[in-house]
Amino acid sequence: MDLTLTISAAVAFLAFALVFGWLGARPINVLKGPRMVPWRPLMMACVVGLMLMLVHLANLLGVQTGNQQRY
Repeated sequence: MDLTLTISAAVAFLAFALVFGWLGARPINVLKGPRMVPWRPLMMACVVGLMLMLVHLANLLGVQTGNQQRY
């Protein structure tokens, strides 16, 4: 993935996480019944994707992450 695709994916994950977090924080409407979409797990999946994109972005910018073997 190049830099522009990584940044656009990170922005998309952030936007989806914010929307899903807002939808999951709404009060429950008893008259409508239970929610059928699990908003909070979807929000957490987007947050994980955002963290992966941020680490990938740091790697593209030259920061080395992960285990490094030193000889």
